[in-house]
Amino acid sequence: MTSDPHSLASAVAIDARAKPVVDSAEAEAFYAHAIGELLNSGIPFLVAGTFAVSAYTGISRATKDLDIFCKAGDWPRILGHFQALGERVEVEDERWLGKVRRGEDFFDVIFASSNGTMPVSDSWFEHAPRAKVLGREVRLVGPTELVWSKCFVQNRDRYDGPDVAHLILRAHDQIDWKRLLAHMEVHWEVLLVHLLNFRWIYPGERETVPAWLMDELLDRLHHQRRLPPPRVRVCRGRMFSTADYEIDVREWDFADIDSNGGSAS
Repeated sequence: MTSDPHSLASAVAIDARAKPVVDSAEAEAFYAHAIGELLNSGIPFLVAGTFAVSAYTGISRATKDLDIFCKAGDWPRILGHFQALGERVEVEDERWLGKVRRGEDFFDVIFASSNGTMPVSDSWFEHAPRAKVLGREVRLVGPTELVWSKCFVQNRDRYDGPDVAHLILRAHDQIDWKRLLAHMEVHWEVLLVHLLNFRWIYPGERETVPAWLMDELLDRLHHQRRLPPPRVRVCRGRMFSTADYEIDVREWDFADIDSNGGSAS
């Protein structure tokens, strides 16, 4: 009999290296209440965001919210559970994000990335360790998926590159590099850029990234450079930020990421 990948008992336990600084006692009490209710509900969920980054890296920094990841089929159940408890819920973007609010405090319910490349699936739960968060044992998003979830967060208001670099530095031995490459197969250049960024930031830690992975990505680049340019002028920057790269589509005749675009006949 195989173990349930969603079960806390089936997960490896880790000791959180640090915890974030929560804005207020009221916010901390709300987050603790939310985690308790999520556990009581029996709906599978993972803790991500600053709580997970702190646990893996030892960085203790301020956080304004709590990030809860779940599968797409479960986010309506989570919002419905808290709505029944009298909390205010919001469907901010049905493609990936809901919120539960109490006064000024809130937590996010996330089931995919905003650009659609990162749906939360059962495999996230299969590789999610147990850890204590606000006094309760929960499942954290694993370091491999946590890196993946942050690679595309690149806009004027928020850039998660430092989180990626710190996760590689402090949790490289827990990252499944083959699985990370599989996650980012189509967008391997984004992974390469983050790895080159890491090498530049920490020149003495370059060997932290497996040599085979750098060889593979650089070989792809080597072959790509010898190909003709693509016939469709597409702006993939909108996968980082639709607002920052809007002008490319609106005025500069680039195809959007969700359109077929034009091509020469």
